[in-house]
Amino acid sequence: MNIPSKYDAKAVENKWYSYWMKHDYFHSTPDEREPYTIVIPPPNVTGILHMGHMLNNTIQDVLIRRARLQGKNACWVPGTDHASIATEAKVVARLKEQGIDKNDLTREAFLKHAWDWTEEYGGVILEQLKKLGCSCDWERTKFTMDDDMSEAVIKVFVDLHEKGLIYRGYRMVNWDPEAKTTLSDEEVIHEERQGNLYYLNYKIEGSNDTLTIATTRPETIFGDTAICINPEDERFTHLKGKKAVVPICGRVIPIIEDEYVDIEFGTGCLKVTPAHDENDKVLGDKHNLEVIDIFNEDASLNSFGLQFEGQDRFVARKNVAKLLDETGVLIKTETHINKVGTSERTKAVIEPRLSDQWFLKMEELVKPAIEAVLGEDAEIKLFPKKFENTYRHWMENIRDWNISRQLLWGQQIPAYFYGDGKDHFVVAENIESAVEKARKVTGDADLKASDLKQDTDALDTWFSSWLWPMSVFDGIRNPENEEIKYYYPTNDLVTGPDILFFWVARMIIAGYEYKDQKPFNNVYLTGLVRDKQRRKMSKSLGNSPDALKLIEDYGAGGVRVGLLLSSAAGNDLMFDEALCQQGKAFGNKIWNAFNLTNIWDVSDNILQPNSSKIALDWYEAKFQTALVEIEDHFSKYRLSDALMAIYKLIYDDFCGWLLEIVKPAYGKPIDSLTYKAIIAIFEDNLKILHPFMPFLTEDIWQYIAERSPEEALIIAKWPEAKPINSEIISQFEFASEVISGIRTVRKEKNIAFKDAISLSVINNENSDTTFDDVISKLGNLEAIEYVKEPVEGALTYRVKSNEYFIPMEGAIDVEAEIAKLTEELNYTEGFLKSVQKKLSNERFVAGAPEQVVASEKKKEADALAKIETLKSSLESLK
Repeated sequence: MNIPSKYDAKAVENKWYSYWMKHDYFHSTPDEREPYTIVIPPPNVTGILHMGHMLNNTIQDVLIRRARLQGKNACWVPGTDHASIATEAKVVARLKEQGIDKNDLTREAFLKHAWDWTEEYGGVILEQLKKLGCSCDWERTKFTMDDDMSEAVIKVFVDLHEKGLIYRGYRMVNWDPEAKTTLSDEEVIHEERQGNLYYLNYKIEGSNDTLTIATTRPETIFGDTAICINPEDERFTHLKGKKAVVPICGRVIPIIEDEYVDIEFGTGCLKVTPAHDENDKVLGDKHNLEVIDIFNEDASLNSFGLQFEGQDRFVARKNVAKLLDETGVLIKTETHINKVGTSERTKAVIEPRLSDQWFLKMEELVKPAIEAVLGEDAEIKLFPKKFENTYRHWMENIRDWNISRQLLWGQQIPAYFYGDGKDHFVVAENIESAVEKARKVTGDADLKASDLKQDTDALDTWFSSWLWPMSVFDGIRNPENEEIKYYYPTNDLVTGPDILFFWVARMIIAGYEYKDQKPFNNVYLTGLVRDKQRRKMSKSLGNSPDALKLIEDYGAGGVRVGLLLSSAAGNDLMFDEALCQQGKAFGNKIWNAFNLTNIWDVSDNILQPNSSKIALDWYEAKFQTALVEIEDHFSKYRLSDALMAIYKLIYDDFCGWLLEIVKPAYGKPIDSLTYKAIIAIFEDNLKILHPFMPFLTEDIWQYIAERSPEEALIIAKWPEAKPINSEIISQFEFASEVISGIRTVRKEKNIAFKDAISLSVINNENSDTTFDDVISKLGNLEAIEYVKEPVEGALTYRVKSNEYFIPMEGAIDVEAEIAKLTEELNYTEGFLKSVQKKLSNERFVAGAPEQVVASEKKKEADALAKIETLKSSLESLK
């Protein structure tokens, strides 16, 4: 067989991915087998492959490939998310480059540009996943804006509205002034930032008295509609019932009393701006205060900002503070650290804003989802378990979900307004149904579609992706179809802990609401990919490697191994490119091992050596032990540990020991029994490694023998578990130490391996002789002799209480060796004296650091042990 001398990842990976695709190995249809289903966490349609995607999808591919080998009907559904905010931002940016303003376009015209963008970039990341070896069922690829997916979203919105769970309300929301849309609480990232605390004097109407207020946002004074004091604060008793004058604008506002004000915090007084602070809004509602919104949707000041109209809020802050200072209103400024809400997507500082929005009531919906994960009979397991506390905190403190977004890209909210177009609307799946409903509500039989105006807002992206495990199988529109019954609930979900609430929890909620079932059995939450300095990888830091360049340099197998070796279950992983090199080297080691077996001549005319038979029995026991260990690691989602168990089995036990034991002498053939067993073992090794290194293993598998498409490794059978011979493993561990001792003596005494030597043993351990033939072969021994007394003129070493003697007569120059050992003994004894002198010095022991003293004591112990060994060796040579 003509096998290349080196493994060429580029040629091999393209070849076998095309082969797998050609023969439809990734595609699944319902049948009599046990299904194993994974739905991909849909990456943003605007995205490209990064290290987080690499880790997440490698793990999913490992799970899905293993399921195939276990004989399950493996179905991995890929797809992308329309990512409303991110995609619309990119489309708007491109339009600007073309000199087009989004506001000048109709909805239909903008959506055409958005679809053009999606068609141009939408499949990029999925194509990149193929480079990694991801065996998704590409025929099932879904997009959250596909017609059927959108229909499912609209159907659910209408259903929840009819159940009284979706409502429209005028609420304080998180406003992203860059994206010009509202965000849910979970899309707001709170950061500590340094700002200023401004102390302002407000005049009391009709007097010369003033009241000092501290604020971090002086530009919001234009929205002040009250000053609040605590009714128990004696400092301000004289102000009760009076009014204050807002600086610059001169508006007169009431001084109100409320226990909400903390007497000890700041000046003990609070400016109340109901339109721009959630707590202020609560106070405003309680005391029936006026609400004045001072911002435009881009967070610039509107006409209420007077001479500052049109200025950005941060520019206005400086200018307002300057004017307040010039007019004597600003008393002092202090630096101040406070938490600032920022948009997860645009990074803009969030502005609290009152707005009409759509909300989903969550209080009742979450109860089954809490029980499913945290109840006594929990159906869904989180790995690692530590994330249950995070899940509990979020779910037990949940608020109604703001599901509307002021965007064009996304599913348009199916609410149709009539009449004054504000409070009068119907909710329906389409315009025809809306007309019918509106006619019933209004009693106007002549009402037409043109009399209705659909809400211009789109739904939150997560409102489509929370249906993902059901909608990809058309389980919302057609809840009794064959596929949803077969594939749902899915098996494993692999995702990041940062979307545990955004996506995972909401999918669980939707699953119980619409299928009365869990959406998946297990959730494996991966860690974040960090660099060696524990920094999160990002473009701004320049510490995130190019994912495709890594594959180019190390091959997909090398990168997959590198990622997983650095990824302990559920913990952040410290990515080191050297691990990809290690993965590549591992692949080369396996390739070279296969090449070694390929050059052997095989003979039916020679008997199988006992050493080979024993070694094969031992490896079978090691393999079965590894299978049990691997199964345990998979059950706990410790994929890094599973890979390491396979790595050690193949690298150390197979390549390092077994092949060395069975390989024939130079120029000699190997017996056919041993050769066939080695190839069978190689094939089993390939099976358990295949999920981690699919390309390399398939390539070797196909080189081993001509295979039909039905015999490809990707659909081979996972090795069967068999009884484990633990005794032979223990016997080999002992024998390997004996062999290591022989090799050490040969190395230290410069005895060539081609020169056979003898070994004598005092068998104090009563160890058996099972592996004597293996010891003889790997040590190149003339004979092993069991003796009762020490052998004179021999070097010695111990394994446990057994003593091993290697006669040196004829193997080395005894006189020269005695001189060398004597010199080394004298040096070591002198070194020992110097260490003991230091340790006998009480001042040194009392004054030196503890670790220094401990280090000296270790030196003493090492020297004593070495002296004993040297004396023993000298004694044996005399």
